Amino acid sequence: MTVTIHSSAIVDDGAQIGDGSRVWHFVHICGGARIGEGCSFGQNVFVGNDVTIGNNVKVQNNVSIYDAVHLEDDVFCGPSMVFTNVYNPRSAVTRKNEYRKTIVRRGVTLGANCTIVCGVTIGEHAFIAAGAVVNRDVKPYALMAGVPARQIAWVSRHGERLQLPLAGDGEAVCPATGESYRLQDGQCLEQTKA
Repeated sequence: MTVTIHSSAIVDDGAQIGDGSRVWHFVHICGGARIGEGCSFGQNVFVGNDVTIGNNVKVQNNVSIYDAVHLEDDVFCGPSMVFTNVYNPRSAVTRKNEYRKTIVRRGVTLGANCTIVCGVTIGEHAFIAAGAVVNRDVKPYALMAGVPARQIAWVSRHGERLQLPLAGDGEAVCPATGESYRLQDGQCLEQTKA
């Protein structure tokens, strides 16, 4: 396998990009970036120096992944979604030493036009709805929507809504895969595979 890089893309010396990854029109990947295998970067994507990206990550058009953002395997970044890395930016005040780390765990979906305010961790397989603004940590399997984002449901690894209460205890089955999930002490846990 090889890496496919469009002729209009800029990949700075030193960038590490895994096999099978595709870099499309007008993408800029900085030299310090570390990118896994099988990733895809749509038109007009920017990837900063202090960025790590796992395997099979899909980044749609017009997304900037700034320094201090770290994406694990199987993350989906929807079109024009936004990351930040400074909490209180001012043009006249340099704050590069104040970047706040953002961690996006395995299997997360970040919907189109959502905003992820820096300094948060988004748990495995969470789903951030289009247009939501996340300004605090997100639990694994949580479905988040609104401004600011609030949890409205739980979702399976497959991205299907689960019939579980937001708090307390309960059990549910993913309608698409038959996988079962258990809610215990406010945490959603995957129990068994179908």
